[in-house]
Amino acid sequence: MKIILGVGGGIAAYKAAELARLLMQENHEVQAVMTAAAQEFVRPLTFAALTGRKVLTDLFAIESAIEHISVAQEHELLAIAPATADLIAKMALGLADDFLTTLYLAFTGTVVIAPAMNVNMWEHPATQANLQTLRLRGHRIVEPESGYLACGMTGPGRLADPETIAEAIRRESQKRRDFEGETVLVTAGPTQEPLDPVRYISNRSSGKMGYALAEAAAARGARVILISGPVHLAPPRGVELVPVRTAVEMREKVFEHLGPASIVVKAAAVADFHLSKVPDHKVKKTAARISLELDPTPDILAELGRKKGDRVLIGFAAETQNLAQEARRKLDSKNCDMVVGNLVGASESGFESDLNEVILVMRTGETVALPRALKREIADRIFDQVLKLRLALHAAHGR
Repeated sequence: MKIILGVGGGIAAYKAAELARLLMQENHEVQAVMTAAAQEFVRPLTFAALTGRKVLTDLFAIESAIEHISVAQEHELLAIAPATADLIAKMALGLADDFLTTLYLAFTGTVVIAPAMNVNMWEHPATQANLQTLRLRGHRIVEPESGYLACGMTGPGRLADPETIAEAIRRESQKRRDFEGETVLVTAGPTQEPLDPVRYISNRSSGKMGYALAEAAAARGARVILISGPVHLAPPRGVELVPVRTAVEMREKVFEHLGPASIVVKAAAVADFHLSKVPDHKVKKTAARISLELDPTPDILAELGRKKGDRVLIGFAAETQNLAQEARRKLDSKNCDMVVGNLVGASESGFESDLNEVILVMRTGETVALPRALKREIADRIFDQVLKLRLALHAAHGR
């Protein structure tokens, strides 16, 4: 791979030289970028000798005014080690005042961050909040080790061993493009079914799980079409967003874009009922009781199950009880290849949370439990299982 090694300021910067050596031994192309503070601990000549390339240090002493853009576009993975508290804060907030932070904002590939700092700085709520922001962007954080620190204190904050960081980079690089050539169709968020021009029926879905799945698929090389109900989320980079409002609109757009899709992930929480005839004017409040006649909305997942062909079809089951049983029933009744089941109503996961805890029920008969984790991490674990599932299904059909 073509890797950018960003080196932040701190005594642990000397370990980054060993990381550069390990990456070069694995035949990666390594471009070192150093902050001004990093150069106070290790000279750029060290990294130039190890990588065989000029080290980038100064935003205003470069050959081109847009060199940070070209470097970002030419490389596939950005590893930052050590990442100081200051550097992590700048990345989380989108501040760009040197070559490394400016390059980070222009970079669209995989990001691996290895923090190193004093234990109190590591445990400070501001640092932890900034790390959470970076995790939610899909960045891989290589946790620091506990031990004796340069400041004389003992605790977490010591830069992870270079081999540990290299292994994290190895794993990220292996899964980086494993969905290249695939088109993944993802539905996300709720639908809104009008009751009159100002009121509607909906549900508590935030769309976070669907958007995490779209981001994960795009990061792994897939073309991603994201059909989304109304949410308060920015679409992931590189994803084709198709906004919809109602279940009928979602069905229309799903089948309009189904043709090229090789994998369909139905993560949207589509309303089950809608008003058969929506009034043209706002219904006025009165003391009288009113009744609504609701009709079922289109069962998009069931229709996909009948028309999926060779596609891998993944459904979602949000349940309040009998999770495994209901997920298996949905898998069979809708002709899915996998159903992702999660219990809703828990305070720390599910709707509106950044965390989730799910089970994967698969056509092969296997059930896999994924413990509570960030939805972005759950998304990658789901796609890991999709690869295994497809191999098993192809073997079963003699392909």
